[in-house]
Amino acid sequence: MSRISAAARNSTRGTSAARASGGMPTGASARASDRGPAGPSGRAAQTPGPPDAAAGPPRAGAAAPPAPSSRAGAWAELLRLPALFTVPGDALAGAAAAGARPGPRTLLAIGSSLCLYEAGMALNDWADRAEDAVERPHRPLPSGRIRPAAALAAAGALTGAGLALAAGAGRPALTIAAPLAATVWAYDLALKHTPAGPAAMAAARGLDLLLGAAATGGGTRAALPSAALLGSHTLAVTAVSRRETSGGSVLAPLAALATTGALTGLLARRPTRLPAGRRAAAAPGLPGSIPAPGVADALRAGLSAAYTATAARPYFHAVLNPSPPLTQRAVGGGIRATVPLQAALAARSGAGATSLLVAALAPAGRWFARRTAMRKVSIT
Repeated sequence: MSRISAAARNSTRGTSAARASGGMPTGASARASDRGPAGPSGRAAQTPGPPDAAAGPPRAGAAAPPAPSSRAGAWAELLRLPALFTVPGDALAGAAAAGARPGPRTLLAIGSSLCLYEAGMALNDWADRAEDAVERPHRPLPSGRIRPAAALAAAGALTGAGLALAAGAGRPALTIAAPLAATVWAYDLALKHTPAGPAAMAAARGLDLLLGAAATGGGTRAALPSAALLGSHTLAVTAVSRRETSGGSVLAPLAALATTGALTGLLARRPTRLPAGRRAAAAPGLPGSIPAPGVADALRAGLSAAYTATAARPYFHAVLNPSPPLTQRAVGGGIRATVPLQAALAARSGAGATSLLVAALAPAGRWFARRTAMRKVSIT
């Protein structure tokens, strides 16, 4: 899903990206070259190097199909697997915002998010296959490692699976998953190259968080503020990503830096009211999962600081020097910051255990990226 932070996805001609994240969790994600598992939004594979010259040219008529391992690697590159670690935090933060403990329906919502995110990733490369043939010929589709028809079929199958999992979580979840899937397809097929691209990526990430709230608690009203905060972050990352290859834009990273500061201030502020479920659990004499006020404040402050440290520094460098390499680092930092942002949102809702679980996804994603030799993540 960009599905959706995020992590945000974009084309190299200045268009917007988990997926997303972001990731948005949708396959729609901000355009990025990330050094970790980090994105709306929106949004995991190492760019292969040139072929080994020592191997020599292939023999005429001897074009054998790729080995199973290379096929698996091509699909892992197409689906940007390390970026998947930015996805579960959306549903978990949504469940926390709804005032409900994660349960089996939350797992179904996470599964739905993962499927929709990967559908967006496959659809992104299918839609950009002509452009990639000129600008990124090493990618799985233009290089011939995956047929375009197979990528499109995978996008359709993953979308169907995502909707089926959401239906299993209940009608409220399906009512969120359907527009989420529509946003993913609209972004990849129509909106990515338009000014509406960043807004679509942000909407995908926000809807993904609401999917977790609807599946777990049945309602989404209490989760709207958290969805708005996550969507704002995804919008900022996606806006930066639109100048990732050309650079030269100081305004976008400056706006993203200001957005990060504003979000940090909102995250550090203690909410005036807890969701109904959390208020009941915190009533005197009743057991609840809410940490003591001092512990909760420290946890929220620590996770907010982690979010700021991850996103603000590369944004600041891009403001000082908006070159393509530093702009790409800024986008990567924004995508990686999606996970601590999700964790901080859960902590702000009073779900201490959930926030720690989400925070653990960041090092897990980095470990996975190292193990699979996919340290450079490309969201678009």
